[in-house]
Amino acid sequence: MNTREKNLSAVYVWELPVRFFHWVNAVCIVILCITGFLIGDPPAIMSGNEAFYGFWFGKIRLIHFITAFIFLFNFAFRIYWGFAGNKYASWKNFIPYRKEQWQELLDVLKVDIMMIKKKPVESIGHNAMASLIYFALFWAFALQCLTGFGLYAQMSKAFLPHLFAWVVPLFGGDLMVRYIHHFLMWFFILFAIVHVYLVFYHDYIERRGVTSSIIGGWKFVENEVLKEEDAKEKKIGKKKETGK
Repeated sequence: MNTREKNLSAVYVWELPVRFFHWVNAVCIVILCITGFLIGDPPAIMSGNEAFYGFWFGKIRLIHFITAFIFLFNFAFRIYWGFAGNKYASWKNFIPYRKEQWQELLDVLKVDIMMIKKKPVESIGHNAMASLIYFALFWAFALQCLTGFGLYAQMSKAFLPHLFAWVVPLFGGDLMVRYIHHFLMWFFILFAIVHVYLVFYHDYIERRGVTSSIIGGWKFVENEVLKEEDAKEKKIGKKKETGK
């Protein structure tokens, strides 16, 4: 065991509900993007059979709609867990309202984007940049749910889709809602590519178990970082007590 390994401590960061949301959400996005692309631009498949035996497009739509319901309920659960979960899952981490968070955001820009700073930003949970991006991503999830179920409300008799019947008139009609829904699909595809790259990049550079943490929940954190985190929490706690 080298010196760096001796200075690392295992910290339980991502709780089971957070990990469950992540993987269900990832699978749903893959299925929704594939089926959504086929729905938006269906290929012309020639077949000698009767159309009755080739109801493949209807099956694709069914898969898309079922997955959309799972995506919606899974997203609603994550919103709830932002209030019920531990400090790493809390919504307080996703909104940069403290000076330290804005400084960390700038430091991440210097390391990951501008590459003018070599030392990586040591964060136990999400760093400030990732938190801000995920917060924007959650809004994109919400907009995708609104536009998707708004379109579905026009062809469904179910109760839940009709709760979104107001979306299409609000956005100016069916065509605009479809454009937004389709644009967000490509946004999620591009985000997934960048997200996977950065996860493996940080896992290789920092070697703190970033990739495995979303499976088991544990990350390896330097003891100095833990001490700094405790000092920050105590400082914030004192400010709350004094009201400053």
